[in-house]
Amino acid sequence: AMELAEVRPIAQASGQGAAADGARQPLGAQALSSLAAADPRPNASMRAIAAAYPHSPGWRVEETLPFSSARKFGGARFAEHGAWLLGAPDVLLPARSPAQQEAEELGAQGFRVLLLARADTLPASAAVAIRAPGGAPMPSVEPVALVVLEQKVRRDARATLDYFDAQRVDVKVISGDNAVSVGAVARQLDLPGADSPLDARTLPADDDVRLADVVDERAVFGRVSPAQKRSMVRALQSRGHTVAMTGDGVNDVLALKDADIGVAMGEGSPATRAVAQIVLLDNKFATLPHVVGEGRRVIGNIERVANLFLTKTVYSVLLAIMVGIPGLIGFDALPFPFLPRHVTITGWFTIGLPAFILSLAPNHDRARPGFVGRVLRMAIPAGIVIAVASFTCYLLVRPFVLDGGTTQVQASTSALITLIAIALWVLAIVARPYEWWKVLLVGVMMAASFAMFALPLTRQLFELDPGNADHTFTALACAAVGIAVIELGWWIDGWLRRVRATRG
Repeated sequence: AMELAEVRPIAQASGQGAAADGARQPLGAQALSSLAAADPRPNASMRAIAAAYPHSPGWRVEETLPFSSARKFGGARFAEHGAWLLGAPDVLLPARSPAQQEAEELGAQGFRVLLLARADTLPASAAVAIRAPGGAPMPSVEPVALVVLEQKVRRDARATLDYFDAQRVDVKVISGDNAVSVGAVARQLDLPGADSPLDARTLPADDDVRLADVVDERAVFGRVSPAQKRSMVRALQSRGHTVAMTGDGVNDVLALKDADIGVAMGEGSPATRAVAQIVLLDNKFATLPHVVGEGRRVIGNIERVANLFLTKTVYSVLLAIMVGIPGLIGFDALPFPFLPRHVTITGWFTIGLPAFILSLAPNHDRARPGFVGRVLRMAIPAGIVIAVASFTCYLLVRPFVLDGGTTQVQASTSALITLIAIALWVLAIVARPYEWWKVLLVGVMMAASFAMFALPLTRQLFELDPGNADHTFTALACAAVGIAVIELGWWIDGWLRRVRATRG
C-alpha cells in the first residue's frame, strides 16, 4: 500500500506557491491532480496521488506520455499550462543537485520520491533508454516539487519472509524504485543484504556470467528495468536455482513468464495475471506460505499413496505370472490363490482406507526431485517380496490340499495372511515419520484385518478359514521373512541416500 506523505516545493521553482487562474489549489497540486486524471492506467504511485487530490482542476489534455518502467517517468501536455513530467529524480535531475540530494535523503528513510517538473515539451515516447547513474539529466526540465510517498509494509510481510527463510528460500527484492529507497524498505523487514542495495543500471549488460555472479550474491536491487528483471531470472536459473517471481505490473510480465513459478496479484494488470501460474486473488503476500504448504501436501501425499497402489500393482501382476507358469511348462495348472472377495479385504485395509486418509493429511516435507525414482525404489521391491512370500506360503500349504488334509480355502487363507501382514508393514513404512494419528491409522487397519480372520461372521462372508494352526504359523513365518527383507531394503535405501547427500 502507498499513501501521499507530502509535496515539498523546490525553492527555485517559479510560481510553485501561487494558484493558477484564481484557483485555491497550488499550481503543483493542480498539476499532480491533472496528471493523475490524465493517466488511463495509473500505477500504485499515481493511484495514491489521485486519492490525495481527487478533484481535478479540469486542465485540458493535449498529449500524454505514459509512464514507462524503462524511462522511469511519464507526463502530459496541457493547453495553456504546458508540459509536465512526473518521475524518478535521479533520472530527471543532475546527480549532485540539491533537489536530488534531498530526494536521496528521503529515499534512505524508506520513502518513494518522485519529481514533479515542468518541461518545454514532452520527450518522444520512443526514448525509453534509462539514464545511467551520473549521466546527463533531461534537458529543459524545471523542477517544481518532490512528491513524497509513504510505502506501507504489510503487517504480515515479516512473518512471510521469516517463513521462507526457515525453508531455506533466498528472497531477493527487485524493484524499479530508487535503490536507496528499496534498501530502506528492505531494512524494515531485516532482509539480508538490505544495507547494500545495488542500482541495476550498474549491472553488466553483455556478460551473462558476471551478471549471474552479482545476482546470486546480492539481494536488493533498485532501478531494475523490465528486460533486466527477465535477465536476472534467467541468471539465477543458470546457476541451478528454481525461481519464483511475484509481481503486479506490466513491467513484471517478462520475468513472470520466464520464472519457474510466476505469482501475480489479483489487482495486477491483466497481462500479468495472464502469464502467471498463480494469482493471489486476495492480494496478500502472506497467502504464499499456504500455497507452498498446499503444494507440499499434494506432492508428498501423492507419493505416499503412489507407493501403496504401485506396490499392489506389482504383486498382483507377479502373482498372476507365477500361477500361470506351471501350466505353461507342462505341469498341472494352479488355481489362483485368492478369491475376488479376498482381494477386496486387501484393498480395504492396506490401500483404500489408509490411502484416502493419508491423501488428506497435512504434509510439510519439502518437495524433492526424483519422485518417480523414489516410488519405484519402494514399490517394486516391496511388490516382489509380497508376491514371492505369499506365493511361497501357498506352495508350502498346497500339498496338504492335494492330500486331502487341507481345503483350498485354508490354503488361500494362509497365503492371504502372509500378503496382508506384509502389505500392512508397507503401510507402516509409508506412514513414516510417525505421528499419533498415523500410529492410530496403522493400528486400526491391523485390528480390522485381524477381526476379518477372527470373527465368525466375516470368516463366513469372505470364505476365510484360519483354523489350521500349522498353516497359520507357516503364513506368519513367511510374513516375518518378507517384513525383514522389506525393512532391510528400506534402511539400505535410506543409508545410500544419506551417503549421496553427504557427498553432494
